Amino acid sequence: QVQLVESGGGLVQTGGSLRLSCTASGGTLTDFSMGWFRQAPEKEREFVATTRRISRVTYITDYADSVKGRFTISRDNAKNTVYLQMNNLKPEDTAVYYCRAARSGSPDYWGQGTQVTVSS
Repeated sequence: QVQLVESGGGLVQTGGSLRLSCTASGGTLTDFSMGWFRQAPEKEREFVATTRRISRVTYITDYADSVKGRFTISRDNAKNTVYLQMNNLKPEDTAVYYCRAARSGSPDYWGQGTQVTVSS
């Protein structure tokens, strides 16, 4: 069973940057679609970014409109880790950020989340 652990959250001022990491154990992430989601207080969890495999060596990415141009998702399969580089952070980015691993025929796996707080 895949276990995901997020890290890298914290408190940052508006305009600052953070890099989140999601490291997997119990399985390799090569064939998984990896995504970042976030949930702000009293709001539903929402999609942030994803990276998924379309060929043996090619991955594509997709982003929520609210983070395009500011956030970048990447993966290092050798380290079994997915990253979310967040630049030009805004107060509305404040949320708990979750990592998800998804693959056809397997259940989705979620991490425990990491808090990101952006002060104005």
